[in-house]
Amino acid sequence: MMKSKTDDLKKPELYLNRQLSLLEFNQRVLEQARDVKTPLLERLKFLCISSSNLDEFFEIRVAGLKELQAFGSVQTSADHLSHVETLRLISLRAHKLVSQQYQVLNAELIPALRDEHICLLERANWTRSQSKWVKEYFTEDVLPLLSPMVLDPAHPFPRILNKSLNFILSLEGKDVFGRNSALAILQAPRALPRIIRLPSGRSRDADFFTLLSSVIQAHVNDLFPGMKVTGCYQFRLTRNGDLFVDEEEVEDLLLALEGELVSRRYGDEVRLEIASECPSEISDYLLERFDLEEEDMYPVDGPVNLSRLMNILELVERPDLTYTPFTPGLSRSSAYGGNIFDVIRHQDLLLHHPFQSFAPVVEFIRQASTDANVLAIRQTLYRTGTDSAIVELLRQAAQNGKEVTVVIELRARFDEEANISLANRLQEAGAHVVYGVVGYKTHAKMSWVVRREQKELRHYVHVGTGNYHARTARLYTDYGLLTSHPDIADDVASVFLQLTSLGRIPKLKSLLQSPFTLSKGVIERINREVQNLKSGKPARVMIKVNGLSDPEIIRALYTASQAGVEIDLIVRGICCLRPGIPGVSENIRVRAIIGRFLEHTRVYYFENGGNPEVYCSSADLMERNLHKRIETAFPLLNPALKERVIQESFYNYLADNTQTWLLQSDGSYVHCQPKNEKPFSGQSALLEKLSDIS
Repeated sequence: MMKSKTDDLKKPELYLNRQLSLLEFNQRVLEQARDVKTPLLERLKFLCISSSNLDEFFEIRVAGLKELQAFGSVQTSADHLSHVETLRLISLRAHKLVSQQYQVLNAELIPALRDEHICLLERANWTRSQSKWVKEYFTEDVLPLLSPMVLDPAHPFPRILNKSLNFILSLEGKDVFGRNSALAILQAPRALPRIIRLPSGRSRDADFFTLLSSVIQAHVNDLFPGMKVTGCYQFRLTRNGDLFVDEEEVEDLLLALEGELVSRRYGDEVRLEIASECPSEISDYLLERFDLEEEDMYPVDGPVNLSRLMNILELVERPDLTYTPFTPGLSRSSAYGGNIFDVIRHQDLLLHHPFQSFAPVVEFIRQASTDANVLAIRQTLYRTGTDSAIVELLRQAAQNGKEVTVVIELRARFDEEANISLANRLQEAGAHVVYGVVGYKTHAKMSWVVRREQKELRHYVHVGTGNYHARTARLYTDYGLLTSHPDIADDVASVFLQLTSLGRIPKLKSLLQSPFTLSKGVIERINREVQNLKSGKPARVMIKVNGLSDPEIIRALYTASQAGVEIDLIVRGICCLRPGIPGVSENIRVRAIIGRFLEHTRVYYFENGGNPEVYCSSADLMERNLHKRIETAFPLLNPALKERVIQESFYNYLADNTQTWLLQSDGSYVHCQPKNEKPFSGQSALLEKLSDIS
């Protein structure tokens, strides 16, 4: 039996490994810390982000692979790498990445900060007056909180909190009971700051800092009177950070998640970070204690938690070393002075964050909460932040007698506790709260308002690509559409009905929705481009997403490329498609944009024979988004707004030659550098066009 072309496109060599692709994204983030054109304190921030990203990678990705390996799972992804082989390759790549992180810190950032009179001092570089101050600080503020534990049968090895700062110490001499002691564990209290400001001394124009680990190590002998500390080595343990709840079995998802949150701090061990000077006999002891292999150990030349260096940005006032401040723009049509519903009734309002303000979205909910003609509000919430204006407005709306229904995704990873809290607050105010659909995360971004106008009910909606989170709206690029278009409004109402009643809904008029029509809809439109090309019509596909890993979507793109369709993909993070393979993907180009803002917009463009279709979406083109989540993609029906999205999300970034990384067929990325052309940054161009730069 002959193989079909579809079978040929399933060959594992055509797919990049998802986990290794994610590590390549973290490499690109780290490269921002090395870029001297980036303001210095922002470079430090990028280093911290690369470190915190790597933490989550181990807590979720590596932990998940280790679980699958332990369960004897042999299921593989499209690249056909086994779990064992994937973990081996991850270890090799992650060790290289960690080594580069500390090289960037020690050889590039610390000297550059010192040149700007921001000094992170080791113990050996403290002045006499600083040493005296540290001694007093240790005695008064640190020592009372420390509980050193010598290891013996009555003092067993303590439970180590996930990602906490700890020390293992080697001792000589007899304790007060005349026994020899060998090892001790010291856990740094979470209440203590990790970055400590030192007195300025003679140079009053400089900022001096040291690490809590340095303060403790300098005075650790004070904790063991009569004994001698012969070694003090910091270490940090990363644990499985995922939560397990059998949604089919529990009766109340909120209560079940509350019970699981505590266990996250003590999940299975997955990584050990330890001071590089730690003797092998001690590091081997810790590996054995935590049931880890040598490949799980990461020796570090500096603080074991680089992300804590982010505190330096809060402790120094150096605007000259940060990005130029800007005020998100407010388009003329959204510069409301009165009723926002009047604006939306007459025209769709498209917002491109962070270049344009998130304020109209908040104002939409604010006016809905107090307008006597508004009867009902429905809202999805995934991540909102702990102090959300929108949550407070929904509470007020419920208290004002509106019918308020909120679909809260409790399982938004690492935001579970905050979401449980806001769910309780909304229920206390009288809002109806549901937690999505069992087995499917609700990731769609939708608001729906019903308003009585001249004896009829009119629907207004907001749909977006990002969360209802005012802070990330200043950091992430996202689209939001405020509209009263009947097709979109009716579809949003139907999706909300589905989420609350779990019943079948009529076929949607304009929205694509996962897990039902989104994947199929995208593939049908890609295939339509192939048919259009064969018929002599214009054909092209452009897609901008955070991740691309779904094998069916990738095979459809490969098929289109083989037919001659030109395809441009802008994929910020994971990309499992290999571009540039002769006979398969030579018509596909993949680029990533890494810059000041986190690229978060998801936009799909289909040439459609000269009548382009453009969708903005909450969904990346990944298996989980297309098949295991509630997602929506909404069309741009207004021709002017459609053209605006095409220009801002595609041609703008395709012209970028400073913050673009081109994916090669081997999985590596090459940073674009302007040659004879003028440097152009897509993000900077949007800032200049849409915002008010201070």
